[in-house]
Amino acid sequence: MKKKGVAFSIGVVCFLLTAPVTHAQKSPGRVPGISSKYDAEINRLVAKLTLEEKVSMLHGNSMFATGGVPRLGIPELKMADGPLGVREEISRDSWAAAGWTNDFATYYPAAGALAATWNTGLAYTFGNSVGQELRARGKDMLLSPAINIVRTPLGGRTYEYLTEDPFLNKSMAVPLIAGLQKNDVMACVKHFAANNQETNRDFVDVQMDERTLREIYLPAFEAAVKEARAYGIMGAYNKFRGEYLCESDYMLNQILRNEWGFQGVVVSDWAAVHSTVKSLKNGLDIEMGTPKPFNQYFLADPLIAAVRAREITESEIDIHVKRILRALFQVKAMGNTASRVKGSIATEAHYKDAYNIAAESIVLLKNDNNALPLRTDGVKRIAVIGNNAVKKNALGGFGAGVKTKREITPLEGLKNRLPGNIAIDYVEGYLERYEVKNKGNMGDITINRPVPIDQLDPARLEQAIEAAKKADIAIVFGGANRDYETEASDRSSLKLPFGQEELINKVLAVNPNTIVVLIGGAPYDIGEIKRKAKALVWSWFNGSEGGNALADVLLGKINPSGKLPWTMPKDINESPAHATHSFPGDTTVTYKEGVLVGYRWFDTKKIEPLYPFGYGLSYTHFNINGLSVNKKTYGKSETILVKCTVKNTGKRYGAEVLQLYVSDPDCSVMRPEKELKAFKKVFLQPDETQVVAMNIKVADLAFYDEKIKNWNVEPGKFVLQLGNSSKNILQTTTIEVR
Repeated sequence: MKKKGVAFSIGVVCFLLTAPVTHAQKSPGRVPGISSKYDAEINRLVAKLTLEEKVSMLHGNSMFATGGVPRLGIPELKMADGPLGVREEISRDSWAAAGWTNDFATYYPAAGALAATWNTGLAYTFGNSVGQELRARGKDMLLSPAINIVRTPLGGRTYEYLTEDPFLNKSMAVPLIAGLQKNDVMACVKHFAANNQETNRDFVDVQMDERTLREIYLPAFEAAVKEARAYGIMGAYNKFRGEYLCESDYMLNQILRNEWGFQGVVVSDWAAVHSTVKSLKNGLDIEMGTPKPFNQYFLADPLIAAVRAREITESEIDIHVKRILRALFQVKAMGNTASRVKGSIATEAHYKDAYNIAAESIVLLKNDNNALPLRTDGVKRIAVIGNNAVKKNALGGFGAGVKTKREITPLEGLKNRLPGNIAIDYVEGYLERYEVKNKGNMGDITINRPVPIDQLDPARLEQAIEAAKKADIAIVFGGANRDYETEASDRSSLKLPFGQEELINKVLAVNPNTIVVLIGGAPYDIGEIKRKAKALVWSWFNGSEGGNALADVLLGKINPSGKLPWTMPKDINESPAHATHSFPGDTTVTYKEGVLVGYRWFDTKKIEPLYPFGYGLSYTHFNINGLSVNKKTYGKSETILVKCTVKNTGKRYGAEVLQLYVSDPDCSVMRPEKELKAFKKVFLQPDETQVVAMNIKVADLAFYDEKIKNWNVEPGKFVLQLGNSSKNILQTTTIEVR
């Protein structure tokens, strides 16, 4: 048994090295990585600024820019939305499109797709590529990435977030941010923090214990600050323990700045500010999107009035102004502007980046009798059925999209890739229709999203059945779209919309050579389809080249290597937030599942999901064995070197994701059955064998101990579990920590 109460502080080394000066000491501090050479110039500028000019820098003076001070050469801080690529230009004083003709951009795969690649190199590629496009548009800050945990499968922004797992989350977020900021732009990492639902997001008060906060919801944000050195953080809409997050002293000052050493800029989410003095004193730097004239924002004229009424000092305002100036110097919007990255946009190189991400994101869920890849010899006719074969998702829904000149749909991809002698019969199959009169009310799960009409159109259904009967192969494209999965709205159920399940079942009944392809960003109830279909493929809102990438996977040019970044439940009531009846809450939501989020819940509670976290098949086969560690006993400051051997035993080039989970069976507190602590994606030719090494710091085996308010690695045994999904563990070994 392990001894209780043996503390070990993971963060102490980084904290001492960065040596941040606390907010309370009234020092402007430094953004990590910013040279002190700017300090003298910043102090000189601040001394020349009037109060009104300082305040203008702390709030939006247009929809996506703060105020600048032209007389002193201080530019606006120009922002752009960017979860799918750089958003089209918006009018300065409204949400209307500006009508530019040169703001077309590359549409990149959604973050859920990026996470499904389990490829940190592609995360860097994503950031670098988007960063170049941001600079080509003359922007300073990308309002991305969104790294909130997928707490519920019904979340409207699940497609925009990365994963349900904090380790995979930070492993993908850090290189993305590094690649982005390489291009002399700022990341604005969002939404800090515990912003895990759209229902009542403007006011819901999130309640959770400190251990859950530290182990699940903060690790990616902490890594974004300490490892990626992000220059911006976006405060979330919701409350946390009774305080709005854009005025939370605990989150913005005590944790973000004092504990982690962050000295970049904190930007509010749009219309997430509720006070003047409290917001500023508690850590907010920039207010954006408040639905008032710009001069009436909380940090505009009311702030000037507060200074004159002596509710806040001008020296306090100087702190925030200096943070903004440092960030502008860091990205060369000031100072050495001649050497700033110029960027490029909507280039063939960037379309190739989007293709590469899409190609590695696609998940093969089922492939009985090697139904895939498609064999086209002797095939004369293919039926392509379903609205999602032609649906475009660069724009749509509530939230940021991309204005693009290129979005290859699945149907276009098949036409581009199939031999010309094969006839393709496209049938719409189902109609994307909504019952507008049933539109949700404020606070409902269906807010801002009409309810889908699930009745099939009889004529279209008959056309689909007839096309399937005549075809050698049928491919049904179902799933969702960005009008159905959308910001500001959580889904009401896991049910596939628009009567798709009935359509798929009837096509399967008349043509056994039917492939089912589902496109979406979040789990759905596909249990019956899984049971009946020979082959089942999961794709995503997958960018400008998504249709070509999908066709290449279906035809075997690309061997699928995507792995699910979240758990797909059989029933929504088996998912943790729903099993504990703690979603969506009302004015308050309590995270009753604690640290048992996603696969942690399913594995610990012995619940079999429809598809587990980390799952994905290949057209080839891999043999994984030889799990070993460099020694059996470790001290708390050491690193565990793990090795294994993987061999491609099939006949195709492909990739496997080795996933290393750890369990702590004798801990003094409840811990999940297993937790992901390392992974590596390995590419192998047929018959190729590779010895793979992975490292785990012993410090990363810690849990957050609420008794001592610190991280704790208890001495004792830990079990290392190697597999290719959270459920498929192939080998284990045990180590001991002294």
